[in-house]
Amino acid sequence: MSNFSYRTIKSASQGSYKEKGSRFLSFAFPVDTEDTIRIHLDKLRREYFDARHHCYAWMLGPEKKQFRAADDGEPGHSAGDPILGQIRSNELTHILIVVVRYFGGIKLGVGGLITAYREAAADALRNATIVELEVMVNASLVYPYEKTPEVMRLIKDFQAVMVARSYEERCQVAIQIPKRSYEGLQSRIKALNIPLPLIELK
Repeated sequence: MSNFSYRTIKSASQGSYKEKGSRFLSFAFPVDTEDTIRIHLDKLRREYFDARHHCYAWMLGPEKKQFRAADDGEPGHSAGDPILGQIRSNELTHILIVVVRYFGGIKLGVGGLITAYREAAADALRNATIVELEVMVNASLVYPYEKTPEVMRLIKDFQAVMVARSYEERCQVAIQIPKRSYEGLQSRIKALNIPLPLIELK
């Protein structure tokens, strides 16, 4: 996988797994922020309020440096880590997987729990559509008004998305552009002889 794209799921999906009377319901969601993750978790906790456990794992960012796994009362590393393992083995990011467990009266043991949570998460992913998306860069360009036609042409040529713009003493445009196109856009801007350069926003 290049650093210009990443794999995630196209839309929400569900799966399930049963073992010795226990039911494991799995839910996978494409997510962009921790706030969105909290919204999904809160909704599932309200909807499945009578379940014994709501275990989950998530991954954010193209670099996959933001992640978390939660066992929610199950023995340590028996639930969240197997779910996170499915995310990693499928090379996914910007994803949340939640597995809701209804206890069936028979203890599964740590090994059984690891298998159950892994298989439930895997089933949700089997029912999902995996897509590869471009890594987008946020940038801002300040330029003289007379350069507006050239700047608009650049935005179109480099498949950038205009987020906001203002026309005051100097014009300013906020855009999102595929990371793979960023250096090319900088080169074209230099050729336009715009006195203020493109500024990448973190």
